Amino acid sequence: MQEDESDPYDVTLTPDMILGAYAHGIFPMAESADSPDLFWVDPELRGIIPLDGLHISKSLRKALRKKDYEVRFDHDFDLVIGHCAAPMRDREETWINPEIRELYAQLFERGFCHTVEIWRDGEIIGGLYGLALGGAFFGESMFHRATNGSKIALVELVNHLNAKGFELLDTQFITPHLETLGAIEITREQYQARLAQALKVRAAF
Repeated sequence: MQEDESDPYDVTLTPDMILGAYAHGIFPMAESADSPDLFWVDPELRGIIPLDGLHISKSLRKALRKKDYEVRFDHDFDLVIGHCAAPMRDREETWINPEIRELYAQLFERGFCHTVEIWRDGEIIGGLYGLALGGAFFGESMFHRATNGSKIALVELVNHLNAKGFELLDTQFITPHLETLGAIEITREQYQARLAQALKVRAAF
């Protein structure tokens, strides 16, 4: 009899597994863009942006009033996640490895993953992507290629979520950048309660 050399802990992730994890407040990450392995994350403190609590600075409000940009939803997922996975001046490493890119591309094709893209003069200047389940949106990553590019994308996302009846915007963690925009931390228990309520909502991105 041939010995089974398979690793019982070596489980291939599927898009459905990821959706199930998000519904329970868990999400996958990689150590780095070059890491071949993924792990599950369930933070004790969770970052969210209250959909009625977005902070818009004077300079950002001025940029929004100029309206010299175009907002596109779900236009070019590969382009957005490619920029999110690339190092930037204020972010030398990212956690988006090839497996993450492939899995979320499949979720995009199935209508669960979405992008918010900011374009100016035919060039993308900022954007973000995330997952939508029920009335919850799980923000994954954002990028900018021009001043305020990612901030404008976040403002447009919040406006869109409010218009569509969403109740929860999950940012996973808090960063100084997100904190200036109104992100707060809540406990795992508080997050689970908000998530359970948001998942009951029928909202279409």
